[in-house]
Amino acid sequence: MSIPRYTLIMRFFKSLKLRAHALKRDSLAVWFASRDPRTPWYAKTLAVLVVAYAFSPIDLIPDFIPVLGYLDDLILIPAGIALAVKWIPAVVMADARAKANVESQKPINWTAGVLILLVWAALIFFIVRVIYRLILKNG
Repeated sequence: MSIPRYTLIMRFFKSLKLRAHALKRDSLAVWFASRDPRTPWYAKTLAVLVVAYAFSPIDLIPDFIPVLGYLDDLILIPAGIALAVKWIPAVVMADARAKANVESQKPINWTAGVLILLVWAALIFFIVRVIYRLILKNG
């Protein structure tokens, strides 16, 4: 008796979701651990580099290159986090994971998100308005 294909696909996506959640928790925990004085300097350095690379708009391989563009993000960031977790002392990592779990349970600040969206919308509006006036003036 074989397992239906749908069940296998659902198991795969559930496993992928659990891994993504663990990666998110560990990336936040690595950030907290990098700020802990008990963490060795080399682990702090790696943690800061991995977090900076994760949030940097500059990639080793640009994202617009099909498949390869996202491959560096799918390999380098999890590998860097895994290496940082390995280098960080277990006690520090346990404390950082506990802090990350508490932080991830906090409610999302929708007011700040809406404010940021409004600022971007206003900026785009003024840029379009300036371009439109330039086109009417020159056209």
